[in-house]
Amino acid sequence: MKKRIILVISTLILLAAVPVMGAEQLKLMLDWFPNVDHLPIYLAQESGYFKDQGLTVEIITPSETSDGLKLAAAGQVDLAVSYQPQTIIAADQGLDLKAVAPLVIHPLTTLLFLDKTIKTPADLSGKNIGYTVPGLMDVLLHAFANLNGVKNYTPINVGFTILPALVSGKVDAVMGPFKTYETVVMKQQGYTARFFELENNGIPDYEELIFVAGSKTLAKKEAAIHKFTKAIQLAMAQLETDPTTALKLYLKAVPEADANVETAAFELTRPYFAGQNSHDPAKWQAFADFALTYGLIKNHVDTAGLIHTWHE
Repeated sequence: MKKRIILVISTLILLAAVPVMGAEQLKLMLDWFPNVDHLPIYLAQESGYFKDQGLTVEIITPSETSDGLKLAAAGQVDLAVSYQPQTIIAADQGLDLKAVAPLVIHPLTTLLFLDKTIKTPADLSGKNIGYTVPGLMDVLLHAFANLNGVKNYTPINVGFTILPALVSGKVDAVMGPFKTYETVVMKQQGYTARFFELENNGIPDYEELIFVAGSKTLAKKEAAIHKFTKAIQLAMAQLETDPTTALKLYLKAVPEADANVETAAFELTRPYFAGQNSHDPAKWQAFADFALTYGLIKNHVDTAGLIHTWHE
């Protein structure tokens, strides 16, 4: 009798330790450390939307922001969170990728500064201007300067040491910080951040964050990836109707997050989350054409072939 009880208990423990039978597993790599931009992903996990779709999703944090695209193209992860501009650049460089769904549908990236005497972009003429990501933010800075009459500035790579670079006077502004996140962190530390929004100063509107898959992975796992996008849309709907619960579930899933920062950032980010499962082809092509003009890419990219369209 005792052996039978032990066998039953052992079986129950084993069953609890393995994925739900029949569930398809997907590996998702984030673009950076977990933060409120990823809230719909963790909400889908915590609310059981992935499970309801017959999926188990492993969420992985990268070492570098570019890791996800490379690993997705190589089929080493099934999905990656990335950015529309980087995805267009990667396609120009020959990576075989497909954008499968939007996450944040407008730019969060800004040209940020602390100096309250700066009123217009032209006031940055002759100043030191930092940038965060070489090969992207320095080129966007160049385009922004050309479009807005910023003359004789000095570009400086500050990486992600944004606030120290500004406070020390090393730079007068930085291209790359998010208006929904770095501004909150700075406020918490006693600084009032000001910024110019890219899309209101000549840079075409674009989707800040998207989900990307390698083309071969998408062909092999199209049904599962479609289910993933449906689960994300359910999470989007929940955060729209019940943001308080959505935030609580996110903070439960990411206990290491600073609740004060994440709460304030969530309120700023909420309007930018995608409300649909599809990309805007015109927006994509407009940015790709802009990227070619200003040297982000070397060749014309037909973004129609880069976007995957779901047929519900």
